[in-house]
Amino acid sequence: MEAIAQTDTPNQEENTQTEVIKSKIELIMRQTNYNEQEASEKLQQFHLNEILVIRDYLGIPEKKETIKSLNQEIYKQIRYNLDEVMSDFNKRTKTNPDAPK
Repeated sequence: MEAIAQTDTPNQEENTQTEVIKSKIELIMRQTNYNEQEASEKLQQFHLNEILVIRDYLGIPEKKETIKSLNQEIYKQIRYNLDEVMSDFNKRTKTNPDAPK
């Protein structure tokens, strides 16, 4: 009995993988003018990443992160943390006006 269950597992995994690939191809076909064959080829070309296929179709280049100086990164983190603290504060004061300020 256990041998039968173990032989079914790889087959189920293959079915799951083919279903995932098929759903990715359908997504690409909905978002682009590619037919099924073109979508499959592009999906293989971009290593099964449907987002990259759609970006390539739309002509959106990949974003390259710019190298920032240490000061730019420090101030970015400070701004991020202050924004987060202020949004939390605003949420607390809106939901509970008697909360300590």
